[in-house]
Amino acid sequence: GLVVDDAIVVGEAVMLAREKSKSPLAAALRGARSVRAPVFAAVLTTVAAFLPMFNVPGADAQVWRVIPCIVIPVLLFSLLESQLILPAHLAHMPLHTVQHDGLRGFAQRAFSPISGAWERLQSGFQRGLQWFIDSCYQPFAEACLRWRYVTIAASLAILVLLFTGVRVGAPRFVFFPQVDADNVVVALTMPQGTPVETTAAIMHRIEKAALEVRDEMDREHGYASAGKSIVQHMLTSVGSQPFAVEQARNGGNRDAQAQSSSNLAEINLQLLPSEERDIGSSVFQTKLRDRVGPVPDAVELSFTSSFFTTGKDVDVQLAHDDLAQLRAAADALKRELLRRPDIKDVADSFRAGKQEIELRIDPRAESLGLSQRDLARQVRQAFYGEEAQRVQRGRDEVKVMVRYPQESRRSLHDLDGLRIRTQEGAEVPLSEVAQATVGRGFASITRVDQMRVVRVSGDIDENDPNASPEAVNQDLREHVLPDLVRRHPGLAWSFEGDQKNKADLLRSLFTGFVFALFLIYALIAIPLKSYTQPLLIMTAIPYGFGGAILGHLITGLDLSIMSMFGAIALAGVVVNDNIVMVDAVNQRRAEGASLHEAVHDAGSRRFRPILLTSITTFGGLVPLLLEKSVQAKFLIPMAMSLGFGVMFATTISLLIVPSLYLALDDVRRALGWIYADKAPAERSASATKA
Repeated sequence: GLVVDDAIVVGEAVMLAREKSKSPLAAALRGARSVRAPVFAAVLTTVAAFLPMFNVPGADAQVWRVIPCIVIPVLLFSLLESQLILPAHLAHMPLHTVQHDGLRGFAQRAFSPISGAWERLQSGFQRGLQWFIDSCYQPFAEACLRWRYVTIAASLAILVLLFTGVRVGAPRFVFFPQVDADNVVVALTMPQGTPVETTAAIMHRIEKAALEVRDEMDREHGYASAGKSIVQHMLTSVGSQPFAVEQARNGGNRDAQAQSSSNLAEINLQLLPSEERDIGSSVFQTKLRDRVGPVPDAVELSFTSSFFTTGKDVDVQLAHDDLAQLRAAADALKRELLRRPDIKDVADSFRAGKQEIELRIDPRAESLGLSQRDLARQVRQAFYGEEAQRVQRGRDEVKVMVRYPQESRRSLHDLDGLRIRTQEGAEVPLSEVAQATVGRGFASITRVDQMRVVRVSGDIDENDPNASPEAVNQDLREHVLPDLVRRHPGLAWSFEGDQKNKADLLRSLFTGFVFALFLIYALIAIPLKSYTQPLLIMTAIPYGFGGAILGHLITGLDLSIMSMFGAIALAGVVVNDNIVMVDAVNQRRAEGASLHEAVHDAGSRRFRPILLTSITTFGGLVPLLLEKSVQAKFLIPMAMSLGFGVMFATTISLLIVPSLYLALDDVRRALGWIYADKAPAERSASATKA
């Protein structure tokens, strides 16, 4: 859709030149040269807008760098084609096609085979377009020019409303769109040491719930009568979570090195391909979560139906020197998240380890010369052993361990009978010198900057239209977390996961976007030889963003980081129409026309190429917008920003830019009057002083 834009502008200019020239070659050269500056600027500004995608940080860079690697060479080759190859083709067109019946005949004979039906279609479209320009566009544009300040104010009001809608969540902004996968995964984590039979029994209950949801949805949506089922396959893994670990490698916050254990389990439900079902996998996931309900004693129970994840929507890292204070703060934050209906799968990163016995030295043992170190060493020697020597047997080295015999170290009763040797050589019962406490250890210990940390996380319910990750995190930042700090002095917190990735990426995008804007300004200012006209042309950029927001609002899509990539690329596309419009005004003024006449004629003269370039760009994106496959859903928000942004900015180019051009001239004249009135006063004052 983009690569034909410059060809349309060149073809339109050559066509107009053919009406005034008897030589096809001269007309082709004159037409191509007349729009050479705006065409070069339009293509190069589009190239500049795609450059920030080269500077994406993190693991996502390998995805985004592919786009400019394809787009930029294609655009540059299209520029060569429009400036060299296309004029050469147009120069070979018969001259009589323009002399006899003007633009319509040229279009018919140059770009289509001569057939009655096709000619009538072209003729009707041409007459309809010309009637629209003469009867609709020109009178409305004249009214906009006459009431230019009202036009500018109305356009600004529309823009403010669109950006305000994003602020209040219409459409809402999510960092990464929830792309429905073709499978639903349920991952279960029980406390360490849970018998495999207990874990398997819980998974059997979840399996039964999944089959019930399958049968219910098959009946509701007619899959049963069609001989199909929404669930194609179901795989249960007890002792591991293979899909959860893979998701962690793709950007989630799970431990990607999770080991197999009897407390882990997972169910993977393979659904019908997205092209063959009319409901999203998230709907199945929600019904399954409601049917399963809470699982007693579960450390974490998560439901996943997204094809890709960059992390949890809510992910707060808490840090404190005191573990008890840290656990209390984490539990309080979990309770706060659990009471919110728009947050699901709330969990924390604290994982209790296996059961263990903690031994603490009794203060009375200090009089016997015993320390905690002595106690730990002797218990370890008794049950684990102490290496006495190593014996070489061939190529192997065998350790000789001294410890209690096996029958004396098989039960807790053996620990009770253990005797501890003092420094004088006497032996005392363990119970006399130590206190034993049965509890659980830690599966892992995480520290950041030497402080123990716990991460509390949760996901936003994507089926809730009022749920917004931004709103939830803003509330946590302003109210919940400061209150936690007051109740637990010394507590530190930070956003991790999805929020941290978003902050890093937005910072990089902002830097790249500022650079792209500067480059776009320079590429426009050089051929136009003006400092103010590039600013006039670049007014299309915020209106293009407004069109992207409007497109998401109409279609019900959430704004996401994909949409922002499309909006950044849009910045270089939407200025193309304005470049063509302003260049036409400059040409008419160079021919001697008045400012108002030049602005009015430029709109009529450039209406067709501006409209056609926008329609072709939008048309090139339509197949992607209508695609339902999982692979395409990543790019649909980006295409939405480009397509609707271009169409919305077209209106700006045809109506607002001419009004701004006249308003800018009003400002110049007003400044000229001010300085003209000031100069005589200054000369009079100088004369009086002299």
